[in-house]
Amino acid sequence: MFHVESRHLDGVVVLVPDFYPDDRGFFLEAYRKDHMLELGLPGDFIQDNHSRSVKGVIRGLHFQWDAPLAKLMRVTVGAAFLVAADIRKGSPTLGQWVGIEASVGNRRQMFAPPGFARGFCVLSDVAEIQYKCTAIYNKVGESGIRWNDPDIGVRWPVSNPLLSSKDASAQLLEEWLRRPESDNFTFGK
Repeated sequence: MFHVESRHLDGVVVLVPDFYPDDRGFFLEAYRKDHMLELGLPGDFIQDNHSRSVKGVIRGLHFQWDAPLAKLMRVTVGAAFLVAADIRKGSPTLGQWVGIEASVGNRRQMFAPPGFARGFCVLSDVAEIQYKCTAIYNKVGESGIRWNDPDIGVRWPVSNPLLSSKDASAQLLEEWLRRPESDNFTFGK
């Protein structure tokens, strides 16, 4: 079973699964469709991704408009700062973000629906982030918002991150909102 720790920005949910430790180790259910549906979240994830990065890496802020997808993110090794930023046209929380520290120890998971750009920053020497997606990755239908976009203002826990060239040169939110593809993320649509 999961419990909802908090809800943010009309769609982002922080979940913590029940945890059963004993002298042999532990057990937890990282995902269960019926529990997700009971919480009003999607139950059908069709792609699992696994990322490993070193301390100081920021990946993101990424999103996909064709086909729009939701993500359920968790840390399985180390610790990371998980972020979701609202990029939905007309949303009352457009440009706002939420960030949480997630780790193996606190077992926090972040769910972010379509219309949110997502990313993370590695806090430990190494971290592995696993995330479930509600759509198949589409290289021509994905993009990103620059990690340090002043219109969003994420307060990352590092000032000089390690970035891919793609993330370093990603568009600003204002540029994204001028693109016709951004109509796929219209609030209330």
